[in-house]
Amino acid sequence: MSFVVMKFGGTSVANVERIRNVARHVKREVDAGNKVAVVVSAMAGTTNQLVAWVREASSLHDAREYDAVVATGEQVTAGLLAIVLQSMGIQARSWQGWQIPIITDDAHGVARIKDVPGDKIRARLEQGEVAVITGFQGIEPTRNRVTTLGRGGSDTSAVAVAVAVKADLCDIYTDVDGVYTTDPRIVPKARRLPKVSYEEMLEMASLGSKVLQTRSVELAMVHRMRVRVLSSFVAPDQLKPARPDTWNEIGTIICSEDEIVEQRVVSGIAYAKDEAKVTLLQIEDKPGVAARIFGPLAEASINVDMIVQNLSSDGKRTDMTFTVQESDLERTLEVLKTARKEIGYFDVKSSSDVAKVSVIGVGMRSHAGVAAQMFKALAEKGINILAITTSEIKISVLIDAAYAELAVRTLHALYELGKD
Repeated sequence: MSFVVMKFGGTSVANVERIRNVARHVKREVDAGNKVAVVVSAMAGTTNQLVAWVREASSLHDAREYDAVVATGEQVTAGLLAIVLQSMGIQARSWQGWQIPIITDDAHGVARIKDVPGDKIRARLEQGEVAVITGFQGIEPTRNRVTTLGRGGSDTSAVAVAVAVKADLCDIYTDVDGVYTTDPRIVPKARRLPKVSYEEMLEMASLGSKVLQTRSVELAMVHRMRVRVLSSFVAPDQLKPARPDTWNEIGTIICSEDEIVEQRVVSGIAYAKDEAKVTLLQIEDKPGVAARIFGPLAEASINVDMIVQNLSSDGKRTDMTFTVQESDLERTLEVLKTARKEIGYFDVKSSSDVAKVSVIGVGMRSHAGVAAQMFKALAEKGINILAITTSEIKISVLIDAAYAELAVRTLHALYELGKD
């Protein structure tokens, strides 16, 4: 017997027929004797519609009421799935975030989970009841208000619940059958990875892979919770129940690095086209100037990624280039305009026609020459590098967006990621 948390995203529960398919996946686990909690997202498109209604009601709206509205999507899904499970003879009930409770801070719309008391839910699971839990939402106890966790928050809810009930495995069911070496739509030879370390998955999630939400990976890594990514569109009877001896047969397991026997130098190539580049020209080269640039951006909650500084020939002035999310570009320029007098720059240039391509792999810690190979391969294809950033297990380059797919294909072939 295993304790399993199963999470199903919006496309997996897009209509009642797909919810019935989800119920069959749950029944497979129950029939095998597993104890099951299910975390569900809103039906595909529902959250977008709810957000649109809020904005139509008022462009300047109370964030607490925004959460009260958008949290309803998951409640519908949880109730419908519980009803379907009951019709199949399975003991089940729906739980809203505040009933567990999933306790969060008061950052409405982007709340962070602080605690999930799991004793009550685990006791119900041990009695054979399936808990169907709303993802994406929690409760802020000071004012007793519903909160939401931001886009992709159901992944985080699922991992948090898995940690709280001391689950053996957290299965994330999506519309893909695992984590791939890169996007199969760009590289048909992309290969599904049987295992990925927490560190690699965290880099992939933050660098453009849409398989898992970044905070869910962080939470899994902190608590060493095994997470498996697999497809909900595989027929339920084609999958084996979640047992330790079958976990590795399908999908991708995200686990500790020491559980992966054979480490590749490079595990995957990620890319993101939602980047924007900003350059401040002719800034005085003196102590404190970087703080005057990035301080106001931090106060505006704008995340800065790559930073490149180039000194002028006289050594007295410098140009500062950095990247932000494309969605933050307008706000970034406005913040810089407001702080122009304090910063003292001559001009500002910006472009959203850029892409970030990243090489990721824990094996890079112990292998030299990965960056040199990367830069040489891109140069041979005539791809100019605009900025570079590195960590122990990743190298990211900023390039013109037009060359993004060529760069991904080139690097995937360079590191032979299509080979078993």
